[in-house]
Amino acid sequence: QVQMVESGGGLVQAGGSLRLSCAASGRSFSILTMGWFRQAPGKEREFVGRSGWSGSRTYYLDSVKGRCTISRDNAKNTLYLEMNSLRPEDTAVYYCAARSGLGAYAAESDYTYWGQGTQVTVSS
Repeated sequence: QVQMVESGGGLVQAGGSLRLSCAASGRSFSILTMGWFRQAPGKEREFVGRSGWSGSRTYYLDSVKGRCTISRDNAKNTLYLEMNSLRPEDTAVYYCAARSGLGAYAAESDYTYWGQGTQVTVSS
């Protein structure tokens, strides 16, 4: 079993930056694929990006590519999502997710474990 807790959300002006954190506990963090999703009001949950267990094999949604960076610190069992040049359309609840194994996982159903989410609001 894996427990995950996100933090770092908040209110930021357009063009600003935020770094979200996801602290994992329980099962060995280093063998999981970790991902970030987001859900805007009235919309379905959307894949943002993922990272393999070595921090390699990162992949990003096209609309955030170049503005977001996913990194992980296995010693701290923490996954990060750094977001720059934020836009009002980035407003959403952001969730981290995890699963065993390594692969091109981008669907909500691919992931087993989820955090509770953290709100990101970008004002124009």
